[in-house]
Amino acid sequence: MGEEVIVGKNPVMEALQSGRPVNKVIISDQLNKKTENELRQAAKRANSILQKVPKQKMAQLSKGRHQGIVAYVSSYEYVTVQDILHHAKAKDELPFLIILDEIEDPHNLGAILRTADASGAHGVIIPKHRAVGLTETVAKTSAGAIEHVPVARVTNIANTIEQLKEKNIWVVGTDENGTKDYRTLDGDTPIELVIGNEGKGISRLVQEKCDWTIFLPMQGSIPSLNASVATGLLMYEIYRKRNPLGDV
Repeated sequence: MGEEVIVGKNPVMEALQSGRPVNKVIISDQLNKKTENELRQAAKRANSILQKVPKQKMAQLSKGRHQGIVAYVSSYEYVTVQDILHHAKAKDELPFLIILDEIEDPHNLGAILRTADASGAHGVIIPKHRAVGLTETVAKTSAGAIEHVPVARVTNIANTIEQLKEKNIWVVGTDENGTKDYRTLDGDTPIELVIGNEGKGISRLVQEKCDWTIFLPMQGSIPSLNASVATGLLMYEIYRKRNPLGDV
């Protein structure tokens, strides 16, 4: 297992509180006392080392913005698709999965993980090739959600879809020329949403594996939304259908 660097108060606190091994926390000598005390207590509970260094040293350690806080943690561990399904079963909920077909922007992946956590998705599936993985930028953008949303990394998305369909999970792709409005999604179905690459969309082979495709109605001049924004809308449509007003 390798080591990753995460920066910023929220990602570091989430790592400390999640039970993930945190090898060392380094803080600036100019960090405010309240935040320092919070981190010291969290590091102590996590049996992690906390070290204070001059502010100038922080820039060297983080290679950029750091908010005065850097942590060295064990590399993010990917789970299996079966682990994600077990996660749904343990919560006694219908599976709700997100498949990302070659998402390349770490900011998009981080934002999607953050919304997946908020909307109750059970996990995210990404491909091993031609796609961003769980990087430092993804961790920071997710604002700590990376510690709570299981992520599986698979060799072949199309094959994974076939395996999930065998478990009676419906596969819904997203496409600007989709067959149904996204508002037709329901909350009574085990479902996996497939989101395509930022520029190319869903690959032809993956789209052929989908049970149907949906689209987001657009009135403006731009034909599509940012991948993380579109995914957020779709995840919250599922959340809305599964949690009617008054049941939340």
